[in-house]
Amino acid sequence: MKPLTRDQITWRAAQDVEDGMAVNLGIGLPEGVANHIRPGHEVILHSENGILGMGRLAGPDEVHPNLINAGKVPITMARGASIFDQAQSFALVRGGHIDLCLLGAFQVAGNGDLANWSRAQEDHLPAIGGAMDLARGARSVWVLMAHNQSDGTPRIMDRCSYPLTCAGVVQRVYTDLAVIDLTSEGAVVSDMLPGLSREELQSRTGLPLKFATNVASLCAPF
Repeated sequence: MKPLTRDQITWRAAQDVEDGMAVNLGIGLPEGVANHIRPGHEVILHSENGILGMGRLAGPDEVHPNLINAGKVPITMARGASIFDQAQSFALVRGGHIDLCLLGAFQVAGNGDLANWSRAQEDHLPAIGGAMDLARGARSVWVLMAHNQSDGTPRIMDRCSYPLTCAGVVQRVYTDLAVIDLTSEGAVVSDMLPGLSREELQSRTGLPLKFATNVASLCAPF
C-alpha cells in the first residue's frame, strides 16, 4: 500500500471538477488542482486575493513577481483573466457566485463541520484568512488533506476537536487513502487505495464508514 502523494491528491480532485464551474482554490494543498484541470474543460479559477481566471502554477521560467495566488505562490493567467481588489473578490464569494471551493483542513466531521485554522501561542491574531467566507459562500465545499495526522490521529472524525471554521458545509473529502462523501446517510467511501482493506481504513478514521456499491480504485496516472 502506497498512499497518494500531495500532487496525486490534487489530480484526483481535479477529475471531479465539472466543465463550466467557477472554482476557488484555497491556500496550501488545493492550489495544485490548477495544474490538473481536465483538457477541454473550461473552468474559471478564482483566488481570494482578487483573481478570476487563474491558470496553472508558474514554472521556473514563468515567474512574475506581481502574479501570485492567495498563498503567495507564482501563477499563470488564462486568456481573459481579471484582476481586481479584494473587496470585489469577496463580493463574488459572499454573493454566491462561486460554484465550488476546495480547501485544506486539519479536521472534518461527519456532519460537514470544517476546522481549518489554528492559533499558536506566539500568534498575535488567529490565522483564519478568508476560509470562513469561502466555506459559507461557495455552493459546494470539498476538502483535500492527509487522512491522518503525523501521529496517526484521524482527521475525519465524528466531531471536530479544533475550533470550527464553518459548520455543516463539507460535502466531500479527498485524502491520500480515500475519497469520502459526507451525506445524510453517513460517510460513504467512493474510492479507496489499492491494497488497503476496509477494516484498516475504518481503523484510521474517527467515525463509522459506509462503502459505495462499487468502490473505485484510488490512483493517479503518475
